[in-house]
Amino acid sequence: MDVQQIDLMRQQMVADIVAVTVFLTPRLGKAALNARVIEVMGKVPRHEFVPVELRAHAYLNRPLPVGYDKTISQPFMVALMTDLLEPQPGDAVLEVGAGVGYQAAILAELVKQVYSIEIVEELALGAIRRLQRLGYRNVEVRIGNGYYGWPEHALFDKIIVTAAPDLIPPPLIAQLKPGGRMVIPTGISDKQQLVLLEKAGNGKLTTKEILPVRFSELEQGGNLAGALSS
Repeated sequence: MDVQQIDLMRQQMVADIVAVTVFLTPRLGKAALNARVIEVMGKVPRHEFVPVELRAHAYLNRPLPVGYDKTISQPFMVALMTDLLEPQPGDAVLEVGAGVGYQAAILAELVKQVYSIEIVEELALGAIRRLQRLGYRNVEVRIGNGYYGWPEHALFDKIIVTAAPDLIPPPLIAQLKPGGRMVIPTGISDKQQLVLLEKAGNGKLTTKEILPVRFSELEQGGNLAGALSS
């Protein structure tokens, strides 16, 4: 693919995200996502995060397999979850489920620091190499079980989870700052909902269901974390 082809595919991807958002206005309560989020979606080279044989499909608005029974999420879902976080330039964000590193790259363009955890060692190491090669210096990736968060760097301004537990993990709630937001899919496999959790300044929690979704399940056993890499 040449640069012109990639630019055209990126423009089409952004147009698809905008169109889906408009279609879902009644559910989302708004007809457009944050302009900064849309700008970054059109900037980050998604084709660098998919297997070589799938690069021609990188900018289609659908999830793509990346190995180990995992996928890179649909661009609209990445954009929506990022928008729901309301990322700010000074934020420290925890991501549970680094995968290939694409969501971390999107966040890295919008916030001060991203801490990302991935339970599949091969995916984590690949994400580290990819993010370093692309120049993202404000992302740390840890190999481990994201159910338990990353206590050493808590509290976090925002938390984003890209795998679905049955219930929101208490360690993640504990590691969210008062005034913070968490975006997480929850529920059993065929009845998952994307949920926005907000923690008020006094610690009170409120949740809002956004959309029905389908994510891989978040593992809830095992060790806190394995090797640390950055």
